[in-house]
Amino acid sequence: MCASDARVEALSDGYVYDPERLSAEQCTGDACVVCHTRWPRPRTALGVLPDGGAVFGCGDCAALVGAGAPVAADTRVFAAR
Repeated sequence: MCASDARVEALSDGYVYDPERLSAEQCTGDACVVCHTRWPRPRTALGVLPDGGAVFGCGDCAALVGAGAPVAADTRVFAAR
């Protein structure tokens, strides 16, 4: 199981990610939980692990899953891996 020191109590009712499907970098917050991007380091909390550790996403992926800043309906949003 992935270990994480990060805790986000505000996301306790959010999406719970299965650590078995994530890489060690994703579990520790060093890579985006959606697209695996490592740089720049993801900063938007997208959910939690079963042990309460937070998982993070890059700004583009956070916008795609609805966790980032709102995006206007006529704005194109892309995610690249």
